[in-house]
Amino acid sequence: MSSLDTRELEAFLALADELHFGRAGERLYLSQSRVSQLLRSLESKVGARLVERTSRRVRLTPLGEQLLAGVRPAFDAIVETIDEVRDVARGVGGLLRIGFQGTANDQVMNAIALFQSRYPDCATEIVEIPFSDPFGPVHRREVDTAVVLMPVQESDLVLGQVFSKQPQALAVSARHPFAKRDSLDAEDLAACSLIGVHGAAPDYWRRAQAPVTTPRGTPIPTGPSVSTLQEGLALVQADRGTMLLCHPTADYYGRRAVTFVPITGLQDSFLSLVWHRSHETARIRAFSQALATVADVPGGTA
Repeated sequence: MSSLDTRELEAFLALADELHFGRAGERLYLSQSRVSQLLRSLESKVGARLVERTSRRVRLTPLGEQLLAGVRPAFDAIVETIDEVRDVARGVGGLLRIGFQGTANDQVMNAIALFQSRYPDCATEIVEIPFSDPFGPVHRREVDTAVVLMPVQESDLVLGQVFSKQPQALAVSARHPFAKRDSLDAEDLAACSLIGVHGAAPDYWRRAQAPVTTPRGTPIPTGPSVSTLQEGLALVQADRGTMLLCHPTADYYGRRAVTFVPITGLQDSFLSLVWHRSHETARIRAFSQALATVADVPGGTA
């Protein structure tokens, strides 16, 4: 086969997305006739029609669909690799979008400050992501990387720095019998209903935030489900359930009508940095290194 021209592939991929020669040309800053010329050249090298054109519609042939399925991932990987190498060559630049759940704690903010001091040409954007959908914004590329509550079992996500080890507390209404206790044991959860998380969060993650049994296997009553921390605390304040939170989150969202009681016998809470395995960039790795530096300082994981 004659050597391929990357412009031919770009034209084919744009046309596969747009299914319109004019829009594909606008996207590539080419004339409609030039897109047609590039497509004909690619079809000549393949030896078959890739696109069916009528006066009313444009669609891919079966061979066109096969070529698209094979070429798209490879072409995207090449583009991302070139972008990454360019970033390395000129230093980390561009924009890094960092997602977080609930509140960006001191370690995250310190890591952002360190990252910006190291890479002043790279802007950072801090985006709050839904409590009920910790991994969706990364999958949908709404953020480049995200700080989320553990656990993380997504096969297509990279688990980066794990940090911010914290004991858990139980948020209860000031009218709740537990509000007068100095501390609780995990087995005490069998005597209260736990507010859960609904939405797109995977089952294993939701069960970690609101377990259905105590460590000894005693069932824990299930309370209402919420999509945000604020919704959960409003229900706690109304004495419609209790909620497990780590101490810093409890302090940040503290309300006079809500009491946070330390609880023992549960695993500590951890945060982690995650990003999509297929979308890793020099910017993400550089921020991960900055977070690791901050988390490794004395007291950094407290």
